[in-house]
Amino acid sequence: MKIPVLIVGAGPVGMTLASELDRYGIPVRIVDKAPHRTDKSKAMVLWSRTLELLDRGVGGAAPFVDAGFKLEGVTFIASDRVVGRVAMDSIPSLHNYALALPQSETERLLEERLVKQGVRVERDVEATMIAPDDSGADTVLVHGDGRKETVRVDWMIGCDGAHSTVRHAMSVPFAGETLLSDWFLADVHMSGYPRPDTDASIHWHKDGVLLIFPIQPGRYRIIGDLPATEGATPPTPTLDQVQDLVDQRGPAGTRLNGAIWLSGFRINGRKVASYRQRRTFLAGDAAHIHSPAGGQGMNTGMQDAMNLGWKLALVIRGDADESLLDSYSPERSSVGDTVLKAAERLTAVATIRNPVAQQLRNLAAHFALGLTHFSSGVAETMSEVDIHYADSPLNGPHHGSLKSGQRVAPVEGQAAAGSGSRPVFVLCGMESSQVESLVSTFPDLLDATIKPPLHADTISLVRPDGYLACSSQDTGEIAAYLRRIEGSSRMRAS
Repeated sequence: MKIPVLIVGAGPVGMTLASELDRYGIPVRIVDKAPHRTDKSKAMVLWSRTLELLDRGVGGAAPFVDAGFKLEGVTFIASDRVVGRVAMDSIPSLHNYALALPQSETERLLEERLVKQGVRVERDVEATMIAPDDSGADTVLVHGDGRKETVRVDWMIGCDGAHSTVRHAMSVPFAGETLLSDWFLADVHMSGYPRPDTDASIHWHKDGVLLIFPIQPGRYRIIGDLPATEGATPPTPTLDQVQDLVDQRGPAGTRLNGAIWLSGFRINGRKVASYRQRRTFLAGDAAHIHSPAGGQGMNTGMQDAMNLGWKLALVIRGDADESLLDSYSPERSSVGDTVLKAAERLTAVATIRNPVAQQLRNLAAHFALGLTHFSSGVAETMSEVDIHYADSPLNGPHHGSLKSGQRVAPVEGQAAAGSGSRPVFVLCGMESSQVESLVSTFPDLLDATIKPPLHADTISLVRPDGYLACSSQDTGEIAAYLRRIEGSSRMRAS
């Protein structure tokens, strides 16, 4: 059997990609070796940029927002003294908050979205004997009842996590290291928390760090570091042990009333050098894993899927040259590097052990977080609205303050770029015969509706994922850019 696209892994990343491709009219199969969705909270937050991109899909981000709990800030505390606070309302987005939502709920909502689209997640189905080549890949799908299905796929995407079978089949190194410390995670019911439920708090203690993250009123996630132990897996803490650590490092009077999930883990920072090998791709944890500091792992993976989805759809539809896909790995690998390094820095700062260095950290953070510009910058980094593709091979010329590769913020009341049933670029400019001629010349690549200009006397071209492709005062430059995207696809079609 031959299928156009096979997605291996039906977590948040795989289901996001399946939804993107299907709404663009691309037939897709998505399989997962697990018999059921996760019932664990795992990744706990959806950030602003992810919510903006979810707004483009079926049903928008509203079901996720309705199911989640909005957080308004993060407070940093050292020795019971507030060092500073990062306020989320400074984020330049319609979603200017952190959305607390257990991964189990995120997956439920994504699968419900797929059901509405008519896509079924095939569970208890494992992809084995994967053999990628220049025109696709061969694989054997082993079903839960033992039945084996040999399939040929045109395109394969590995969204199958840190131990990715697809990555192993590609024989690409997963370079990085494991930190020499143990960590614990506890999702608990808790009372006596002295801070607003709408704020997360990070406690810098002389013996380690403690993060308290509200999931909903009365329910919290607590994360902290511990001395390293021997063995392949850190021990799972008891509720009493977590209570002792909260008493030691956290706010006085806080009582844990029951555990929902307790776990021990170690932090790995690993990443592949390239996310693409011929017609096989990696996304999410299959391509990059890092410290949970910042809570950006799942969000980064879902944004991998959003980046790849429109590009792959344009190529499969025959509207763009296959060279368009050459931009996926450079763009997303650069973001992966940035997130990995930022998470490592945050972890290192939080786990400083030298008393003098701790005092210097606390003073520096108090000063910096007191500066509005710095605090707002931290919020924009955490929320991922500052992600951009400055060095993307897709960037064309630009005119004005907004550079090619930068995010074009969604406008309230306007449909977001890429929200239709076709992956098309959006023209922003004053309507004229020249601008309208671009739409008629490139009907497969352009939205028929011309949006208001981003800059006076400038024509801008916005990508389907909401980043600036190019801008110019000359329609000829815009046309040249679109011909480059189109490449040989028009010749093949004719």
